[in-house]
Order: sequence, then structure tokens, then C-alpha cells
Amino acid sequence: MSAKDEILGRIRSALADAPQVAEVPREYRKTSTLSEAELIELLVDRLVDYKAGVDVIQASEVPKFVAAKLQAATSVVYPHGLDTNWLADLDESVERRLDAPAAVLTVPELDATSAVVTSSAISVAESGTIILDGEPDQGRRAISLVPDHHVCIVPVSTIVQLLPEAMPRLEVTRPQTWISGPSATSDIELERVEGVHGPRVLDVLIVHGL
Repeated sequence: MSAKDEILGRIRSALADAPQVAEVPREYRKTSTLSEAELIELLVDRLVDYKAGVDVIQASEVPKFVAAKLQAATSVVYPHGLDTNWLADLDESVERRLDAPAAVLTVPELDATSAVVTSSAISVAESGTIILDGEPDQGRRAISLVPDHHVCIVPVSTIVQLLPEAMPRLEVTRPQTWISGPSATSDIELERVEGVHGPRVLDVLIVHGL
């Protein structure tokens, strides 16, 4: 008998006379009651409260707004599945750095990059949380965590009101990044420090028509 088998055997023996666990009631809300306009309003309210920049725009306006958000950038990283038309209005001086499975940027390279542009999988309006799940238009987790500025595209069609609505839409085997505003923390004296666990600046473009 292996050590693993022995340990598991002891656990089973210890739990043999354990009482039956009562079923947990799951009566929480699982469906949204808000209209599209109300969902957007709620998400914007939460994101602004988190000190994120937010704009609600049409799909045709994405390149213009991305360029405006990255006026001060010298370089930008983007995942291999991102619609490159979204970067079309960037100034020619801004270096575009592709991050792809066959051409992965190193952490020092990402750290030296001004900003990152990604799409998103789903957003929860009630908590103001944007979820990235590693799809090609979102990329691997590192590219949205290391650069100091994140411009995130949120299609209106991916906004839900409640977390229980979001979970069934996610592929749980993929690495996920849950974003609720720019990275920030506070010490014991409540001094806010930004950029500890991710970007200091988060700009969200909520887009109709994607």
C-alpha cells in the first residue's frame, strides 16, 4: 500500500460515521431584471466608483477612442486575436507589440510597454467586474497585469447584472482575470496605493454593436 492510499484510507475511516450534510438552499437571484440601458448605467456607476475611465460608444468609434486613450503611450501590446482595426488610429510613433503563442513577450518586455489593449469575456454590472478568460482577443493573463495602463473593450452584449448569470458563460478550465477597477490596495493607515497587483490606469470602452 502506498502512502497516498494509506492517507486516503484513514480519511475515509474517520469520516465513516460523519453526519449527513444538509442540502444548502440556493435561492439567490439567477436572472437579470434590468434593461440594456440600466445594465450599462449600473456598470458605469460601479466602474467610475472604482476610479476607472469609462466611455460608452459605438463600434465604429473604437479606433478613435483607443487612440485618444493612448495619446501618451510610446508602445502598446495586444493579443494575437484582437481586431487590429481597433489600433488603426494610433499615432505612427506608437510601437505595436504583438503577443502570440509563438511569439510570447517576456516580463521585462511587458514591463517596458506603456499599455495593453484587450477585449473581454463578460462583465458583471452589479459588482463592476470585468472578466477576461484567455480568449485570443484577450490574451494570456500577464499582458493585462504587467503594463501600467489597460484599455479594455467591453461589448454591450456581454454585460450581465448578476454573478450567477456570468458563471455559466465562462469556460472554467481557462485561466481567468477578474478586474474591478485599477489595481489598488490600502495599508493599515488607509493610504491608497495603486498599481500593486496590476495596471494603475484602467480605461473601459463599453461598445454598442459588437
